[in-house]
Formats: sequence, C-alpha cells, structure tokens
Amino acid sequence: MDLTLLDHTKGLLTDEQRQLASDLLAYAADYLKLAPNTEMSLTFVLNDEIRQLNKEYRGVDRATDVISFAAEEQGTESNFKMPAELQEELPENLGDLFICLEKVPEQARFLGHSAKRELGFLVVHGFLHLNGYDHEQSADEKKMFALQREILDSYGLTR
Repeated sequence: MDLTLLDHTKGLLTDEQRQLASDLLAYAADYLKLAPNTEMSLTFVLNDEIRQLNKEYRGVDRATDVISFAAEEQGTESNFKMPAELQEELPENLGDLFICLEKVPEQARFLGHSAKRELGFLVVHGFLHLNGYDHEQSADEKKMFALQREILDSYGLTR
C-alpha cells in the first residue's frame, strides 16, 4: 500500500500513532487482498479542520471523528476504456481519509477502551468506507462492522 500520511495537528500526532495507522492500513489492505500498488492518503486533523470539512461536504456544522472521500464512487463507470495491460500497471487510488486526533481520547474514554484501540477503529472504519463499505442499511452495517471487528481483532486491537 502506498500511503501518504499528513499531519495537520500542530505536533499532537505521536510517532507511535503514525506507525500504528501506517501498519494497520497495510495490514487491512493485505486482509482485503488489495494490489500492492494501491494508493491512499490519511490526514490527521484537529476539530476545527474536520468541522469545516464536515460542514462543507456533508452539511453538518460540527466536528466528527473520521471523514472519507472515495476516489471513485462505487458503481460509476467512465466512458474511457483503457487497455487492460496499462490498467494493470496503474495503481488504484482509494481516496482520502481524515481523522480528527482530538476525538480519539474523548471517544476512547466514553467507550471504555484504549486510545490505541479507538485510533485503530477509526483508521479501519474510514479505510472500509474508501473500499465501498457503508452502514446506511442494516444488512450493510452488519457486514461492515463484522469485517471491521475481524480486522481489528486479528491485528490484536481487541476491546
């Protein structure tokens, strides 16, 4: 997995958190059997920045924990048909993930688990959204949340 990791937290992001996110995304990509050259970005932000993103793109004027922007909407097709051999060589860009680092300890306390587990949850949750999973319908939610738990548990981030 080719990950671009950005820190907009003014020094709040630790090396341990950065490493956990990077390692967990690589693990989740392997778990889903994604191509090794798959690309995505992860940006750690603070409340103000994620609130602005949430307001601008979702119409909700409050901070949230994670926002994902998939590069391609599932089910949409382009009219451009690329030769198969070229298509195999080009990396797939999943999209962009934004995680509010200030929400991590707050939610961990509320949910009664570690900040490490909460960060892992947000990373995997957003990653699955970039891969087309959602929780709009009950059946989709069961599928996504079960996969989320499988990935986190097998990685060693249990509740």
